[in-house]
Amino acid sequence: MRKSRMALIMAVASAPAALAQDGPVSRARQVTASYTVDLVPSPKSDRAVMIRMIEGREQLFVMDLSGANERQLTRDAADHEDPAWSPDGKTIAFVLIKDGKKALALIDPDSGKTEVLGPAGQSPIHPSFTPDGKSLLYCTDDDLRPPAKNESEIYALDLATRKVRTIISGGVNTYPVMSADGRRIAWRKIVGDMNSEVFVADANGRNPVNITGHHAWEGWPAWSPDGKTIAFAGNRNSAWQIFLVDPDGKNLRLLAATEGRGTAPKWTVDGKTIFYTICRDSQERRGCDIYLAEVPGA
Repeated sequence: MRKSRMALIMAVASAPAALAQDGPVSRARQVTASYTVDLVPSPKSDRAVMIRMIEGREQLFVMDLSGANERQLTRDAADHEDPAWSPDGKTIAFVLIKDGKKALALIDPDSGKTEVLGPAGQSPIHPSFTPDGKSLLYCTDDDLRPPAKNESEIYALDLATRKVRTIISGGVNTYPVMSADGRRIAWRKIVGDMNSEVFVADANGRNPVNITGHHAWEGWPAWSPDGKTIAFAGNRNSAWQIFLVDPDGKNLRLLAATEGRGTAPKWTVDGKTIFYTICRDSQERRGCDIYLAEVPGA
């Protein structure tokens, strides 16, 4: 990706959009033009981590949000998924998939030094750091028996002691992420047989509330840095798109009108922009790219 392309896209995206009040609140802008997914901005700098497909393997790359200084971080014969920055921006957690087994791992974005955490006996996915940086939230793989779903619980792994505690159990629970103040947790939960919703609860999992309440398939929650908004992905308009909602379930709005399968929203540290992945399968091309959309009023 060339610096000039990214810089131009960021400049255009910052321009105000004249849109109907009952329509999307922003416009989508394409960032990458190759098989790239899950771009996650750093919480402490203008850097980002993303996944690019290289010779059939998902490898981690880091770069500046301007598009400059792109660098391949992993190069081994394994897949690397679900990257997440530590609150201090010094570490990236991810899921290492090697020889058919999943494990949580940490990598230094500068040196590439990697530490595999486990936990033993589990198939962990979707890690995210707690705001104090002391623990990793994660869930167990709910897709071990496709198309059927198996129960998936949400855990916290203490990085100092390696002790694991259960936060949410019962049913299918995935994509855990905690608000910046550490008081609440959001996640995706399957309700019934064919309904996926976004839930919010106290940080210990108590007092859960379904904040989406729709028959569509919805998930991938992401808190805004100020904790006032949750971005999530859903297919309530047929196509998978990114929506915004208050943590109490009010003030729902569509972020940007897009085609394809839009998922995995991630906020910039200033709360003004959301990056997300769109995957398409058409006669012209097949693959996934990164898009961004400005958040009005942020």
